[in-house]
Amino acid sequence: MARPPNVIVILADDLGYGDLGCDGGRIIRTPALDQMAREGVRFTDFYASANVCTPSRAGLLTGRYAIRSGLAHEVIQPSDTVGLPLSEVTIPKALKPAYASALIGKWHLGHVAPHWPPTAYGFDRFRGLPYSHDMRPLALYEADGEQVAVSQSRVDFPTLTQRFFAETIAFADANRKRPFFILLALTAPHVPLRPNPASLSNSPAGDYGEVVEEIDRNVAALLDRLREIGLEQDTLVMFTSDNGPWFEGSSGPFRDRKGGSGWDGGFRVPFILRQPGRIPAGIVTPALACNLDLLPTLTVMAGLPTPDVELDGRDLSAVIFEDAPSPHDEIVLFDNAHVAAIRTAKWKYVVRSYYRKYDVSLASFGYPLLFDLEQDPGENYSVVRLYPEVAQEMKTRVERASAKYEPLAKAFPPYIPPPGAENHPD
Repeated sequence: MARPPNVIVILADDLGYGDLGCDGGRIIRTPALDQMAREGVRFTDFYASANVCTPSRAGLLTGRYAIRSGLAHEVIQPSDTVGLPLSEVTIPKALKPAYASALIGKWHLGHVAPHWPPTAYGFDRFRGLPYSHDMRPLALYEADGEQVAVSQSRVDFPTLTQRFFAETIAFADANRKRPFFILLALTAPHVPLRPNPASLSNSPAGDYGEVVEEIDRNVAALLDRLREIGLEQDTLVMFTSDNGPWFEGSSGPFRDRKGGSGWDGGFRVPFILRQPGRIPAGIVTPALACNLDLLPTLTVMAGLPTPDVELDGRDLSAVIFEDAPSPHDEIVLFDNAHVAAIRTAKWKYVVRSYYRKYDVSLASFGYPLLFDLEQDPGENYSVVRLYPEVAQEMKTRVERASAKYEPLAKAFPPYIPPPGAENHPD
């Protein structure tokens, strides 16, 4: 019987779809990731499950839209006491006890007990930050089991990428004799942008390009190290982003950016998989997929049971190994706790957008938008009048998704800490 694959998920922070050469980028140099795509499978229509950080990460780890876990609204702030419910089955929980697991990098799913440290959710090791590195107070933490401690009280921003990759390589090396799962949750290229002075490449994309090109070089080093220690063919490496780009970066041909309501630029992200000898090489698939799909896909690939909970993600293994069609009939795009859009293979139906300071329900004044993404991937021209039957069918999909999910927004009251608890990580 073949060994279950080791898994390393590299999760960039605010990286745009158009920032990688393999996805059409022309300014930032990403030779290692482009080669990784040539040697594996690249998805062209892969979506984050939210357009901002916290709900997207909750979706990735649980296979369920964040509205189910009470984390759909905005992102967790340093003063907040909410977090991912301990009842949620995460990827490391689903892979236990067969897999050793580590979270290296950014957590951002709760930094006050009982949501802290991340080892409460099945990870054996944590090395990283409690939330985004533009938030304060900020320190680096480490946890093995239930014990958590500050490893660095003053964070050295320019070396974070290098440090997180080094921790990933160390964990892989230490667990080479058993299957392991690592979520390498980078802080780059989220602001503040602090290029590593020891690793400058004179990127034509400025500081943003510098930090992305450093990610690329570290990906190359990681793949080289896996080869050196004999784990290359045993290790599935995935690369994606938590949402679209923020103030800098490219969303490619897609409309808007991080936080941008129902538009693709906030959700459409890179997704590359590579495992020589197991994952077919040179496959580019337009199959609809989402970061919700990681949990069911990885449990199937590991030969383990899928958790007995209602998942929104689907198993992508047939897409990956057989170039099969998507298991998704639709992808629901949320803006906070509202259904903002529905995507099917050909069509996109948008019902919410922003105008100045207003969160606008387009349907409320009779202006829902239908886009033919085969002809108009930038979502520039609505074709509601040309395809009234399609528009009605997509409207029905939105109504069905809204009725299913939006009432769940009130199902999880905020966590109230016990008397004396501090609202910051300790």
